[in-house]
Amino acid sequence: MNPEKTAILRMIDANLNRCREGIRVVEDCARFMLNDPQITGSCKQIRHQLRSAIDSIELGSLDLIAARDTESDVGTSISTIAESDRTNGMRDLVAAACKRATEALRVIEESVKALGHSGSVFESIRYQLYTIEKTTILSLRPPCPQWTLCVLITQSLCTHHDPIEIVKLAALGGADSIQIREKTMSDADMLDYARTLTQGAHDHGMHVMINDRVHIAALVDADGVHLGQDDLPIRAARAILGPRAWIGRTCPTLNHAIDAIEQGADTCGLGPVFTSSTKSKPILAGLGLIESYLHNDQTRDVPMLAISGIDPTNVGRLAQIGCRGVAVSSAACSAQDPRSVCRSIVETIRANHAQRSNNEPTINA
Repeated sequence: MNPEKTAILRMIDANLNRCREGIRVVEDCARFMLNDPQITGSCKQIRHQLRSAIDSIELGSLDLIAARDTESDVGTSISTIAESDRTNGMRDLVAAACKRATEALRVIEESVKALGHSGSVFESIRYQLYTIEKTTILSLRPPCPQWTLCVLITQSLCTHHDPIEIVKLAALGGADSIQIREKTMSDADMLDYARTLTQGAHDHGMHVMINDRVHIAALVDADGVHLGQDDLPIRAARAILGPRAWIGRTCPTLNHAIDAIEQGADTCGLGPVFTSSTKSKPILAGLGLIESYLHNDQTRDVPMLAISGIDPTNVGRLAQIGCRGVAVSSAACSAQDPRSVCRSIVETIRANHAQRSNNEPTINA
């Protein structure tokens, strides 16, 4: 066999192995981590397509193996720091595997062309892998937590403490997230303000959502964005923020909630539940919306927060029907003692949750 053809066969053999290894990583991630039969099946199908494509151009496995020369392959001893970087766990693992597989497919595509064959089938497989990569990485997005208490920070409501102090006191009171909501602040002022609050909240172990302004959320490394019904569509926000951010949506009805979840919302703000002291809301969704959400098959497993008019005097009504989390604004921001307010709300919700769990019937094995 002439040396050039031997070299091309070595390239195809090496990249077939590299491609199959990458696909297998994604397949096993989908199988064992995500329990996703669709992605698993797609990866398996691609592996079969790859084998059929090689067979169709009459490159037998014996020819490829005969051309293999691992011992003298100068590439086996070369590596980079980036190859071992898996900071984001499974997402980085899948991204690296897909990159390895798609790059290998491109080499195979060009190599078979050099042998006088069409590379279109390998190009088609490569495009399929791009879609699988997107689907898998989005599926591996860390799930949005079910927060117990989110404090909506609005500067004008902070009458006794500045916003950064309220963040600290709220965290000490047990709040696990904040939402930065400044409707009238300019983008220029909002950028520095949101960056400061986000860093402060993260330092106290809290998550941060930005109200409305998707671009600000991206710039300050917030954990996500919360959108109203008239804000950007969820898919548009996702295109800006990428797969790692959480997206919440205000939902005044159960149908709104179902629609938001189908569009990719990670959490729903449900309400208005009670009359708000900060915003006129003539039509209340009431406790019925919370109960409907918690008992609907399409929504009950998705994190939620009851919103509007909630404070220590009425949070018990929500807790009694199983509400898992609430968002408050003036109740904490305008309080002389935000820590105690937050502590009271958190303890009420958790105590009722514990009581409901204890009352659930035990099933003997």
